[in-house]
Amino acid sequence: MADAAKTNREEQEHRVSGFSLMEPVGKLSLYWKHARSFLHDVRVEMRQVNWPSRLDVWSTTIVVTVTVAFFGVYFWITDMVFGRLYILVNGYFRHN
Repeated sequence: MADAAKTNREEQEHRVSGFSLMEPVGKLSLYWKHARSFLHDVRVEMRQVNWPSRLDVWSTTIVVTVTVAFFGVYFWITDMVFGRLYILVNGYFRHN
């Protein structure tokens, strides 16, 4: 019982009545502290990034371009073959 009364008294001492002007200002300064900390962490992490060399970028770009071109041609030919096959099969069953 005595602990509950003590806790209730402490809560009443720390309670703010009405609108406090310092609360939004405190939140705003806290926002800038968090933003500054975030940007610092970003800078630290960016220094740890292992950036590829120009030769690595060129070689992977060429590999991706050749692969996309190959599969583009492959699927174009496959689409043409199955399209013609569909026309032949569809025509065969329509006439009979």
